[in-house]
Amino acid sequence: MALRPPELRWLGSLTRPGRLAPSPLAALASPRRRRRAPSPSPSPSPSDSSTPSTAPVSAGGTGAEGFEGPEWKKVSAKRFGFKESMIPAEAWNVLHRLRSRGYDVYLVGGCVRDLIMKKTPKDFDIITTADLRQVKDTFSGSAVIVGRRFPICHVHENNSIVEVSSFNTCARGSSGSPIYNSKSQNCSKNDFVRWRNCQGRDFTINGLMFNPYSEKIYDYLGGIDDIKKAKVRTVIPAGTSFQEDCARILRAIRIAARLGFSFPKETAYYVRTLACSVARLDKGRILMEMNYMLAYGSAEASLRLLWRFGVLEHLLPFQAAYFASTRFKRKDKGTNMLLVLFSKLDNFLAPNRPCHNSLWISLLAFHEALARQPCDPLVVATFALAFYLGGDMSLAVDIGKSINRQHDTSFRELLEPKVWADKHLVDEVQSFAALMKRALTEMTDEYFVAKAMAKIPQAPSSDLVFIPLQAYLKVVKFIECVQYGKKERGYEPKSDGKINYHNLSYGTHAEIRNLFTLVVFDTLYPTDMEDQHDGSS
Repeated sequence: MALRPPELRWLGSLTRPGRLAPSPLAALASPRRRRRAPSPSPSPSPSDSSTPSTAPVSAGGTGAEGFEGPEWKKVSAKRFGFKESMIPAEAWNVLHRLRSRGYDVYLVGGCVRDLIMKKTPKDFDIITTADLRQVKDTFSGSAVIVGRRFPICHVHENNSIVEVSSFNTCARGSSGSPIYNSKSQNCSKNDFVRWRNCQGRDFTINGLMFNPYSEKIYDYLGGIDDIKKAKVRTVIPAGTSFQEDCARILRAIRIAARLGFSFPKETAYYVRTLACSVARLDKGRILMEMNYMLAYGSAEASLRLLWRFGVLEHLLPFQAAYFASTRFKRKDKGTNMLLVLFSKLDNFLAPNRPCHNSLWISLLAFHEALARQPCDPLVVATFALAFYLGGDMSLAVDIGKSINRQHDTSFRELLEPKVWADKHLVDEVQSFAALMKRALTEMTDEYFVAKAMAKIPQAPSSDLVFIPLQAYLKVVKFIECVQYGKKERGYEPKSDGKINYHNLSYGTHAEIRNLFTLVVFDTLYPTDMEDQHDGSS
């Protein structure tokens, strides 16, 4: 079959995604922000007028039984270079509407932390003195109260959701221990209300509040100091915190992975000791936390930390068994093909540019198939091309056999390349697709999950499966187009390799197939290998 020049030109862009289309990606990395509307009132919030902007709120709070916390601080946001344009229009709209009704409003949590660190926040959460019913009434028809243990209000703004919580809401089922909820002797009522809310948060670096009208940052927990120290520290003693809500273990790992932070000794001890408790979480909650880890640009670091602290075997036992079988140590600074695949995925993603969960599930199943049965690099490349083309096997073989690049020889999952006849190559590719589907099926089957757990030294028995049926069926559809060589009806592959991040987050077939293939080709044929090949030729 004659090679088709347009397809070969596209292959060049496929295998060099870093040089694909700098202008669109640069625009996505720093999207143009709309300027916010004028403030409903130029005056600062009444609750901010009690203390000077640069002075500590108090010398520190002493709680029950002599428990003494860090110094309370109120810092000008200008010190950290905060600008109005850093806050998206959707968040400003919610802030303005609530404030125009006389309620105090603050940005709170991870978005304040990320703005201090000059990072792009995943989302912008708001807290207000209004109760949730008043928030819902303010945004009639576009707000809904969600959550059982800690209710919040989801406000829908321009295809985005802004989470709004209330100072008047207390977590249901929390211990309310007086040692953490005692009022400092020398503080105003407003300071106490803010401080009490911060006491219920998970980590000190998430316990920051920012009033965008007075441009003040409130730090009652030493969060700014922990940002400087690059530490993820629990607000209350780590053992108590993780037993109260074991999802905090996953959040701790996710935050540390994304920011490159470490844990204090006490936090690290209880993350490891209580790792097995995460299996008790609701499956939907586990999926949400795992998606935050793997779909937002910090997947490689997350997998490393999950393995290091003994959490991976409870959530992804097949991948943990792979680490164990390759004698990958808990604190190993080396790498392997699984980690490289996800590091290549990370290169394309960011907190404001996530992918759909079907992409990382596809990559997990793809690697699991290779770990079980290593393949010729040409078989792997041709499979990835057929995956991208929606099952057009003849074109995938056509392009695959034209590849003249050095593959990464460090992976045990790749065999020495050989020359293939077209028919035999098609058979091998379809056999690999069948193996990938089987791997995916076993990853979502309780019986096989339990068997995988048994392969991990000292791991407890578990049959936890959190990958939802809908995602499983979506990935199976991708695979079966290759397995049976039947092109997906009505499907047209992307012709330029550019990434539409909105469509990627919603899991459109073209975007998932495109980025899957980019990641596989980046892993098989890294650019440094190409440079070495060019230098020696």
